[in-house]
This record gives sequence, structure tokens and C-alpha cells, in this order.
Amino acid sequence: MSLQCRTPIVFVVFNRPDQTRRVFERIAQVRPERLLVIGDGARRDRPGEDLRCQEVREIATRIDWPCELQTNFATENLGCRRRLITGLNWAFEQVPEAIILEDDILPDPSFFPFCEAMLEHFRDDSRVAMITGFNIVQEHLRTEYSYFFSRLTHIWGWATWRRAWTRYDEHLKDWPAIRESGLMAEIFDVPEHRRFWTRIFDQMHNGTGPDTWDYQWMYTNLMTNSLSVVPRVNLIDNIGFGPGATHTVDTAAAPAVKAQTLTSPLVHPPAMVPLAEMDRLDQELSGCRIPRLHHRAMNKLKRELRKIISGRRLTHSG
Repeated sequence: MSLQCRTPIVFVVFNRPDQTRRVFERIAQVRPERLLVIGDGARRDRPGEDLRCQEVREIATRIDWPCELQTNFATENLGCRRRLITGLNWAFEQVPEAIILEDDILPDPSFFPFCEAMLEHFRDDSRVAMITGFNIVQEHLRTEYSYFFSRLTHIWGWATWRRAWTRYDEHLKDWPAIRESGLMAEIFDVPEHRRFWTRIFDQMHNGTGPDTWDYQWMYTNLMTNSLSVVPRVNLIDNIGFGPGATHTVDTAAAPAVKAQTLTSPLVHPPAMVPLAEMDRLDQELSGCRIPRLHHRAMNKLKRELRKIISGRRLTHSG
């Protein structure tokens, strides 16, 4: 690993000093030449949150090495979706490529040189949209290469280029036509995965989905037939599960995979072919299916409707 990370690092923070401190210490170990810190503002109905936000900002900007520091701090709370989108738009106005970490993503030190190498290797290859540090299928993967290609999008520690981010489609503008075209069956060959993502994309298009930005990034990359680079082993630990989280509140839902070290030199695969079997397994392990309770409720409703329809037929025939 080089003494100093040449690639700009974007660090996204909010209101959790303990997690922020741990991740910042890991960033400080690689002494990035350029650090861009994005912070959301405190919520007015949360007493004391303004003080925690201020503490977090002080932690994330405590530079003691040669570094160009830039900050983009919101004066009011924008929420997860608006803060990440506006923050990343700002970041990619400043730099052509970056490694991106949120305040609860603790990377193994080998994450940084891996991202740097992949950003350089695929810099001019528009088929690749991003590099991720998260690998949920590592125990099932059988490969002699240092990484593989995927059609999926994981943003727990990732990197990308301005050229890819400019395609970001926040509002899924062509989704109705894509939905009606039947193309989802070409993208997801497992019906449950197809139903899951159809429901998610419906919600994000019509504005009823969660306050998040990453489903739209997933959609963008799927609809542009773009690839993600995934390391052979998982390179990050998510330390944000718990009561203070915005989305990952349930600690029981935390992935069992732990961060490992990716050895070098890197061994490149011979072809840019996504591993379909690993993508299907990834979907299963990530819970990309409509909850069984929902299926049971729908099946019960269908049975009741059939009874009603059958009863009407008997009445009419009588």
C-alpha cells in the first residue's frame, strides 16, 4: 500500500461521533491527498442533535497530514436522499473520481489500494460503473481471480467516476415504459427477485418509496447495462446497525460477513462477464424478495375473492 492515497476520498457524515471517529481513523491511516466531507444538518425536533452534528464535523476534519480538505455542510436537515444526491453532485463537480465512505462503513486497509487500482484500470471503460468493497457471497465464491463482475449495486464502501455518476437517474424517468416492456424478466430470471425490484422501482418512481438514493443508482446501472467490480473477499464492516441508524436499525439484520484483507498483486479475470449465479445468491442473501407475510396475505385475499366470485356464479346460475 502506498503511504498516501492519491485518490480523493468522499466522507459522508451526520450525527454519530463514535462511528465517525472509527472510520475517520481508518481514513487517516492512508493519508488521502484530498478529502471531501459531506454533512447533513440537524433535525429540529431532535434535542441535542445539533451538538452531535457539530462534534462529528470536527472529528471528520481533524487533519494532521498534508491534505486538501473541502467541506459541504448543510445548514438544515436535507434527509438521506437529498443530502447524498446533492453531496455527490457537489463532489463530482470537484473531482473526476472518488472513493466514497459513509460514517458507518469501516473498511479493511486493503480496500483503498483495491479501489485505486480498479479506478485506474477501468477509468476509460464505460462498461464499468463502480467498484464496491462489499461482498456478501464470499463464502460461496470459487475463483482464482482478485475480483469478479456483477450487475448489482452495493454502496457500503464504493468508488466511481464522474462519467458514471452523471448518468444518475433520480426519478427513474423511463420506468413506466420499461415496466410495460417486460424487460425486467430479462434482467431478473428469478420471479421473486423480479417482483421485489418491480415494487421498489414503482415506489421510487411514484414518490412513495423510502428516503434513500441508492435504489435509483441500482436502477441507473441496470438500465444502462453497467457492471460493478466486486472484490473476491468482503472488504468492509458495517458498524452502523442499531437504534441510531436511519435505515439499518435492526441489529439482527446485519450481514454475517466480516471484513477480510485482499492480497496483492491483483489477478485480473480474463473476461468482463458478470457471474449470474453469484448475483442470484447475492439477491437471496440480501433479502431481495417480498416478505412471506405479504405473500400469505395476498394468497388469502385471492382465496377470499375466488369464494366471492364462485358464490356469485352459483347465485346467478340459480
